[in-house]
Formats: sequence, C-alpha cells, structure tokens
Amino acid sequence: AYDYMMSYSPYDNVEKKNYPNILATGGLNDSQVGFQEPTKWVAKLRAMKTDNNVTLLKINMKSGHGGATGRFDRLKELAFEYSFILSRMG
Repeated sequence: AYDYMMSYSPYDNVEKKNYPNILATGGLNDSQVGFQEPTKWVAKLRAMKTDNNVTLLKINMKSGHGGATGRFDRLKELAFEYSFILSRMG
C-alpha cells in the first residue's frame, strides 16, 4: 500500500523538469488538507522546476476544504481563478 500511495503523492513526485503555470490554492481552516501541505508543495515546485512559468500559491484565510462559503465569496474565488488563467493566456 505504501508504494501505491507514493506513486501518486504530489509532493513526493516533484522532480527537476518543466511545469506548466500553476495556481495552487488552500484554506486555512481546511480540516482535511492542512494549509502547510500546498505551501510545502509549492516551495518544492519552485525549487525544482526548470522553467520560467508562474507557480502561485493562494491561501484563503477564511475557507475550509470546500473553498469559500457564501455566494459572493465563492464568486470572488472563481474570478481570481479566471483572472489567473486569462493572465497566463496573454
């Protein structure tokens, strides 16, 4: 089981190579994925990647595992994600 889990572990499978533009998100109050996990993953990606693409980390200080709650807060998160995508497309 350990070998199988390691085969799909995002952190343990980072290697020196080119990566696409990445927007990694997390929530401070996430009960299932601690905010330190995407933080460590992004730090390792930045240290190992061999390209000039953007690797951005955004931690929502109010959200949990499902993202922001409330209609307008969710729309703000969605707008941020669309903005990232559009900015990378030029």
